[in-house]
Amino acid sequence: MNKVLKILFFVLLIKPLVLVVLGLNIRGKNNLPQTGPAIIAANHNSHLDTLVLMSLYPLHLLHKIRPVAAADYFLSTPLRAWFALNIIGIIPLERKRRVARKELFSGCHKALDDEDILIIFPEGSRGRPEQISNIKKGLFYIVNERNDTPVIPVLMHGLGKALPKGEALLVPFNCDVVIGNLLPQAETAGDFVTQLEQTYHELKQYCITLNNETD
Repeated sequence: MNKVLKILFFVLLIKPLVLVVLGLNIRGKNNLPQTGPAIIAANHNSHLDTLVLMSLYPLHLLHKIRPVAAADYFLSTPLRAWFALNIIGIIPLERKRRVARKELFSGCHKALDDEDILIIFPEGSRGRPEQISNIKKGLFYIVNERNDTPVIPVLMHGLGKALPKGEALLVPFNCDVVIGNLLPQAETAGDFVTQLEQTYHELKQYCITLNNETD
């Protein structure tokens, strides 16, 4: 039943919203992983980020796309929790409760073992519109324990203006989604963070909306 509701939610609301209202400029769509285990590592400025990334997948794969999201926010009320868990299919992550790393990422590893595709925002939370915040090391600690999980970087631009943090009203904007090639393995967490920061910077050159702003 939940799988049917999820498909209906994306067919009737999300895909029309993303494809018609926002007007996405998509580059590198063929780089999106179609099978798991895999991780999409995207920058984060808006609640739209997750929905846009999920909307790029065919309906029959939606149940395999698992966004990693903050438990303190998405499980804060019964209705929000039901929607996040059953319709979006999040993997809740405890940001504020001090737990061992193995326990913190256990849900991610289980999903990857089930050959799911995770959406992870390495910044940890939504930053200021169209600005990339400091990248945290959590993603490195997940992939460092696995040799079977590619990481695909994605840079998005414009969604922070279309639905900024704290706003409930969608403003139509052209937005970019640039999907890069998979990241090579890094030896240390510091190397991984530097590599991802550099990759985001390189992907910016393909953002049509960003280039228009600087003309």
